[in-house]
Amino acid sequence: MPQHPDARATRDPAAREADLFARLPAALAAALRAPAYAAHLAGIDPDSVADRAALARLPVLRKGEMPALQRAALPFGGFVPGEVGGFARLFTSPGPIFEPQRSGDDPWGGARCLAAAGFAPGEVVLNTFGYHLTPGGFIFDTAARALGCAVIPAGPGNVEQQLDLIEAYRPAGYCGTPDFLRILVEAAGKAGRDASSLRKALVSGAAFPPSLQQEIAGHGIDAYQAFATADVGFIAYETAAREGLVVNEDILLEIVRPGTGDPVPEGEVGEIVVTVLDPDRPLIRYALGDLTAALPGISPCGRTGPRIRGWMGRADQAAKVKGMFVRPEQVAEIARRHPELGRLRLVVTRADEADAMTLRAEAASGGAALAEAVGETLRAVTKLRGTVELVAPGTLPNDGKVVADERPVG
Repeated sequence: MPQHPDARATRDPAAREADLFARLPAALAAALRAPAYAAHLAGIDPDSVADRAALARLPVLRKGEMPALQRAALPFGGFVPGEVGGFARLFTSPGPIFEPQRSGDDPWGGARCLAAAGFAPGEVVLNTFGYHLTPGGFIFDTAARALGCAVIPAGPGNVEQQLDLIEAYRPAGYCGTPDFLRILVEAAGKAGRDASSLRKALVSGAAFPPSLQQEIAGHGIDAYQAFATADVGFIAYETAAREGLVVNEDILLEIVRPGTGDPVPEGEVGEIVVTVLDPDRPLIRYALGDLTAALPGISPCGRTGPRIRGWMGRADQAAKVKGMFVRPEQVAEIARRHPELGRLRLVVTRADEADAMTLRAEAASGGAALAEAVGETLRAVTKLRGTVELVAPGTLPNDGKVVADERPVG
């Protein structure tokens, strides 16, 4: 099995819990230096939050609220202590949500996640996550470099050029979405290109169902999943045990009943809430909108961190498509730009082992020209391609749902 990159991954669970809660008061004190957190956590004594019961009494901050909160107080909504210029890099993600890079050589905590997937120092890694404006590329880049790997900062797309890079540099590892990994290896096969150096992968940002896992394994690539977000970094990661995902070090993870801050019993599906103990970028009970369930016991791989089943859907209407979030606010922007449309519903599915979007829009008239125009707006707003289906007025349900994620779970 892959080597553990540090002793913390295998320490006694009680010692890990004690360490996290010993460090929590300092993170709370740092958060209180940010004006919005000071209001959000008003009356909280950091030293009194000494266990999970006390943590569960703190208010939840929902990721879905951040775009509006940040618009009201640019750039970070008052939830980040310190000055903007004190950070190394500044990003934006769809929403938009503005995010600073964390401090340190491995700011998003990914080196151990790559090690668990079999990556080793001295290897070359092809990183196909985007480096433009969003943090995805840097999240995996810094993790690989912290582990001692050389990184090809490829970003997404440009398949032929990426095959040139693979043949030249012979990377052993791949980081990116599972969909794009499939595209690369299939393109190599059709073109007679040599991509045989790729033998391991850490994938994220899109669903990785068993059918696609088998297809990737058929190409001789041992692929593992990571659950990561732009604002938190690596939250949990798969290991050689293939039994759920191990929660990353330095993160307090709770699973709560959606719409509340109340922890659910072990094994029950609920919304992921994380607390990140970074004094420069603290996150206190940050609800991600993603669903999962806790697994009992310790992973057979020897890592002793808590485990989750992995991503099990969304607690809100946002959906992650090809590594990018699409949100109700974006559908509303499309409607604003096309007042001739009635109700809209963005339906997310899977087609040919890839994420697919269809925007269903009520329209009394317009035909192909209107559908094409709406499709261009869809791409401009979400930065993703999708099809547009115009339907008669009154066809879509009057249920308030504007993003429908119909992909199979698991």
